[in-house]
This record gives sequence, C-alpha cells and structure tokens, in this order.
Amino acid sequence: MKLIKEQVQKDLDALPEHYKTGDVDRLIRQYVKQKADVSALRPYILDQQQFHRIYFYVTLGQISGAEERMAFIHENLLFSDWWHTDQLISYVAELDFDSAHRYAREYIHASDPFIRRWGYVLFISRLCKGRGERLLPLMHDDEAYYVRMAEAWLIAELAVHEPETVYEWLRSNDLKYNINGKAIQKICDSYRISGEWKRRFQGLRPELRKRK
Repeated sequence: MKLIKEQVQKDLDALPEHYKTGDVDRLIRQYVKQKADVSALRPYILDQQQFHRIYFYVTLGQISGAEERMAFIHENLLFSDWWHTDQLISYVAELDFDSAHRYAREYIHASDPFIRRWGYVLFISRLCKGRGERLLPLMHDDEAYYVRMAEAWLIAELAVHEPETVYEWLRSNDLKYNINGKAIQKICDSYRISGEWKRRFQGLRPELRKRK
C-alpha cells in the first residue's frame, strides 16, 4: 500500500484533537502492520514533524537488519533539530561497531550540525560500552550547541562503563571548557556513576578552566 501525503494528513486529522506522540505511534504501528510504503512523504518531512516521524518509523519498522536500517538513515540524513536525530538511536543499537565508527567519522565533519550530532548520539546504547579508546578521539571543538551537548552526553555515557579512561582523557585533552565542563555536569547528573567518581570528576574543573 503506497501512501500519499494527503492520505497521511487525513489520518492525522482523524486523531483526537490535541493528539499526542502516542497517538501518532499507534498510527505508525498500523502502517507498519499494513506494510505501507511512505516514500511519498520524503519531500515533506522537514515541513512537518509528524511526517518526519512517520516516514522514518514506518520504513525502519519494516527493515529487520541493523546494517540495512543504518543504510536507510544514511541515505536520508534529513534532520532539522536534535529530536529528529535522537529518536533514531534505538534503530542502530545492534549495528556492528566498526561499521558505526566509519559512519561517525564522516558525520562529525558534516556541514549540517544535526548530522554532526548524529555522529555522536548514534553510540548512545550498548554500542559505546568498552569503546572509550575508539570514541573519545572523535571529540572535537564545535561551535554548534547541540553538537557540543551530544559530545558531552556521549562522554558521560562512556564514563558509566570506563570512568578511569574518561577521567584520564579529560585531564589530557585540548578541548574547550564548554565541552569538558558540560561532560562533567552530565557525569554528575548520572545515577549510574558512583559518588566517589563524581567527586573526582568535579575536582578536574579548576584545571580544565585554565585551558583555552
């Protein structure tokens, strides 16, 4: 079944007034069950957030392999805010790490800040566990706020599994404080990191502030 924009809009209009994300997700599950083809939505997904969600979720919901899902995302790097990137994390959690790393090395240098963000947040899953030595070198100074937040988020996620590795890296990297400081904040906000480690990371702040 091939769906056109007008039919999808009609289905959205039939949802309860002031519908929520859960209502859209029920519609998405219905489309997936029907094996709907939503490719006709592609030209419009940056105009309406719900079209973006439906286009990606319905298509990805019909793709079984992580590599195939990632290939689809790679061919459709159409993001307009942080939410559009972060919502895709779960679909690539089973991706082979080396494959994900190759994609990320390309994404973190893209001109679009939300593609750069995707290069970091795609690892916010089991993909990052035990991978500090491979992922920390991807961090670099970035002027875009949402990219810096993604870097800090990933650094904090790595600290859950490898606090010593992240601690030593923070002591020696040459990044600006706006990334290092935010990473420490996210580490201290995490309920999965011990109080002792949080105090040690906090203790790095004076030293890090002295850098460029």
